Amino acid sequence: MINRRRFILAGGAAVAGCGVIPEVNNPIPLYTLSPVRDFGRSLPKVNWQLVIGTPVASADLNTTRIALTRSPGVIEYYANGAWADYAPVLLQGKLIESFEASKAIVAVGRDAVGLRPDYVLQSELRDFQAEYSEGKPTAHLRLAAKLVRMPDRRIVANILTEQKVPAEGTSLAQIVRAFDRAAGEAFEDVVVRVLTAET
Repeated sequence: MINRRRFILAGGAAVAGCGVIPEVNNPIPLYTLSPVRDFGRSLPKVNWQLVIGTPVASADLNTTRIALTRSPGVIEYYANGAWADYAPVLLQGKLIESFEASKAIVAVGRDAVGLRPDYVLQSELRDFQAEYSEGKPTAHLRLAAKLVRMPDRRIVANILTEQKVPAEGTSLAQIVRAFDRAAGEAFEDVVVRVLTAET
């Protein structure tokens, strides 16, 4: 291994000495999602604190890779792009931002920041992939959540949100935009249903 490393370095120096710059691989673009900034309805203000747990996800979705499926039971990944963070962590962060943007809750945060919440939102990410039908991709997001009252840990609301948004084209950028719209609809659905739950 040491001899090979020396050979590679020596070869690089020789190339540089000749004035030829080796071509750098194209960087892989990282994609993110947008939180909800504007809600289309007035929301009731609540006087409690909320902690949002990181969604549980199976190994095929708990990744930075952007998943797709072209046949039932088979998960693949796009090679030319990735999420900016693990999908559950990315969704958790943008959902927190969406709650903050609602201006209807006293405080909201992650489960690791030491808050003493009145409620905890626990969830499971069940679908987060592009699904192909006749060559056309659709972003599919399905999130099952439970609003848990503390400290007695009583479930006061069950929330299942499922969004399917067709992409405008087949490029990865267009598919990511469909994911962004699906996530935005899911975030708004969760925020509204949590804030209007009978707690």
